[in-house]
This record gives sequence, structure tokens and C-alpha cells, in this order.
Amino acid sequence: MPNSATINPRIVETLYHDALLLADEVRHAFEQPCGFDNDDPLRIALSSEGLRTTTRMMHAIAWLLNHRAYFAGEMNQFQLRRNGRLSPDLRHSEAAQLASLQPEIIDLVESTQRFYDRLLRLDARWRLFGETQPSAIERLRERLQRRLAS
Repeated sequence: MPNSATINPRIVETLYHDALLLADEVRHAFEQPCGFDNDDPLRIALSSEGLRTTTRMMHAIAWLLNHRAYFAGEMNQFQLRRNGRLSPDLRHSEAAQLASLQPEIIDLVESTQRFYDRLLRLDARWRLFGETQPSAIERLRERLQRRLAS
């Protein structure tokens, strides 16, 4: 992988474990307490923010899993570049809804946003370096591996 100072297996593993811990915190924080009315604005805000935050973390974990697969040799660079993209367009929280939530939940949501933004920066720097297509040697290796497998 080009520019290994930007991203390497150790960084990916550390971030992956951090993401799992953060996702677990998100799951616990957004468990629906009983007693809310379906039209309760607080329940709607909690549900909306929970969905946004969970989606953000699942995208982060998927990105990290793709990079783990690459470093384990289960995916080549072309596949990673093609399938291992982070969406820069994930919706951020709506300020009014977020303000109605408990401070601990607000802090957690902001932590997930900072984590995701960090991955976006890593992804952007990594994509600046290296080829967008596999090298001729990589393509030849893949063809040979396919022939040997059949």
C-alpha cells in the first residue's frame, strides 16, 4: 500500500478496536427506554440521532474491515480502492434535535463524528497516493492465481 506512514495494519487494528468500543457505547446509549409516546419529540429525536450515529459507525467499521482484509491479503489494492470508500455525505446531526438530548448522548454523537472525520482524513490522504488501477504485475499475479485455482 502506498504511503504506509499514512495507514498501516497497526493503525487499522487500533482504529478497528476503538470503533467496536464506540459502536457498543452507541448501542447502549440509544436503547429505547419504555414509556415514551410514539409522537413524543424526544423519542423522535433519540430515534433519528440513534439511526444517524449507528449508520456512521457501521460505515466506519465496514471501511476498517475492508482495510483489515487488504492487509491480510484477502483483497487487492484495486478491490480496496473500488469497494473501500467512505461516504463524505453522511448526514450530520440536526442541531435542534441534538440539543434536546442528554449531554452524555450529545458527547457520544460528537465523538462518533470526530472518529468518522478522522477516517475520512485518512482515506483522503491514502487516496492521494498510489495508483488507481492495479499495476501490470498485480494484474498478472491475479491472472496466474485464477488459473492455478481453476
